[in-house]
Amino acid sequence: MTTQSPNTTPRKKSSARLTQGPVDKTLISLSRHMALGIISIIFINVVDTFYVGQLGAKELAAISFTFPVTMIVISLAMGLSVGTSALVSRAIGSGNQDHVKRLTTDCLGLAFILVFLVALTGYLTIDATFMLLGASIQQIGLIHTYMSVWYIGVGLVVIPMVGNSAIRATGDTKTPSRVMLVAAAVNIILDPLLIFGIGPFPRLELTGAALATLISYSLTFLFSIWVLGVREKMLTFVLPTLKELWHSWQSLFKLAIPAAATNMMAPITIGILTHLAASYGDSAVAALGVGTRIESLAMIGVMALSSVLTPFIGQNWGAKKHQRVQQSLHFAIKFALLWGASLCVLLAISAPVIARLFSDNPDVIGLIEMFLRVVPISYAGMGLIIVTSATYNAFHQPKQAASLVLTRLFVLMVPLSLIGAQLWGIVGIFAGVMIANMLAGVLAFTKLRAKIHVLEP
Repeated sequence: MTTQSPNTTPRKKSSARLTQGPVDKTLISLSRHMALGIISIIFINVVDTFYVGQLGAKELAAISFTFPVTMIVISLAMGLSVGTSALVSRAIGSGNQDHVKRLTTDCLGLAFILVFLVALTGYLTIDATFMLLGASIQQIGLIHTYMSVWYIGVGLVVIPMVGNSAIRATGDTKTPSRVMLVAAAVNIILDPLLIFGIGPFPRLELTGAALATLISYSLTFLFSIWVLGVREKMLTFVLPTLKELWHSWQSLFKLAIPAAATNMMAPITIGILTHLAASYGDSAVAALGVGTRIESLAMIGVMALSSVLTPFIGQNWGAKKHQRVQQSLHFAIKFALLWGASLCVLLAISAPVIARLFSDNPDVIGLIEMFLRVVPISYAGMGLIIVTSATYNAFHQPKQAASLVLTRLFVLMVPLSLIGAQLWGIVGIFAGVMIANMLAGVLAFTKLRAKIHVLEP
C-alpha cells in the first residue's frame, strides 16, 4: 500500500460507530436522518412534477416520459453508492484506515469517468430514446428542452450520491441529509421562478425545471467533497499504482454492476409500463408518472432503513458481531410490514386530495386516484423486497439481490401488467403491478428468513 503524504494524514480515524449501542434504536436514529435526505431527493422530483403540471397535461406527460430515463442514470449512481458503502463500511469495521482512503478516492474517480460516458451517450440519443418509449413528435420537442440541460449537469447529481454513501459508511447520516434538505429548499424556491418567469427571471418552463434541479444539486456536490476531503480525511491525493487502482475498481465493480443492474430494472420496467400507458393517452401517462413519484415518496421509510442496513451490516460483519446483524434483520422485517400496511390505508383515504394537487384535468385526477387505491395494497411486499435486496448487497451477494428484483419486475410485473392491460386497460396495468409486488414480497420474506436462520448460533 502506498504511503500517505503528510497532507493526507487523517485528523481522526473513521470509527466503526455502528458496532455499539441498541440495534433497534441505532437503526431508527440512522433511518430518521437518512429519510430526510431521501425525502429531499424525491421531493425535488415531486416539486418539479407539481409545477410542470401547472403548465398543462402535455407538459406533465412530457416530464413523466423523462422519469424512467433519469432513473436509469440515477440507478447507476445508486449501484456505485451501494458498492462504495459496502466496501468502505467493511474497511472501517476492520480498522484499515489506509484502505478506507484508497477505496473512497478510487470510487469517486470511477464515478466521474462513468457519468461522463453516460451523459455523452444520453445527450446524443435523446430523440431516439424517447421515440422508443412512445413519445409523440410534439412531446419529443418538450422532452428535449428538459433532458438536454439535465444531461449536461448530471455529474452534479451522480458524484455527490457516491460521496455521500462514503460519508454514511462512517455512520454519519446527518450531514448528507442536512445538505440535501438545503438543496431541496433551493429547488423549491427556484422552480417557480425559472419555470414561470416570476420577477426578473425568464420563463423557461421545462428547461427551468432542469436548471433548478442542477443548481440545487451543485450544493451537494461541493459539500460532499469538502466533508470527505477536509473533515473526514477520507481522500488521498497520492496516485495509486495500476495494481491498486484495478483492485479498488474490481472490488467496486463486483458489487456495483449487479447493484446498478438491479436498480436499473425498476426504471426500465417503468419505461415499459409508460409505453403501455401511452396507448391510452396523455392522461394515462401523466397519472402513471405522478403515481410512481408519490410511490417513491411514500416508501421513504423503508428506503431509508435499507440504505442504513448496508453500512450497519457491513461494519458489524467486519467486526464479527453477527448477533447484531441478526437483530437488525428481525427489525427490518417488522418495520417493512408495518410501514406498508399503514401506507395502504393512508393513501386510499387521501387519494382525492393528492390527485388534485397535481392536475385539474378530471381524467388525470381519476386515474391518479385509482393508482393510489390499487398499487399501495402491495407496499408491504415491496418493503420486504427492498430490505432483502439491501441485505444481500451488505453481504456482498449482489447477484442474489439482482435475481430477486429480476423476478419481481420481469417474471411477474411486466407479464401481469400486459395481461391486465388487455383485460382492463390502464387500471389493469395498476393491478398487475400490485399483484407482482405481493407475490415477490412473499418470496423476499422466505429468503430473508433463511438468511436469519443461517446467522443463528
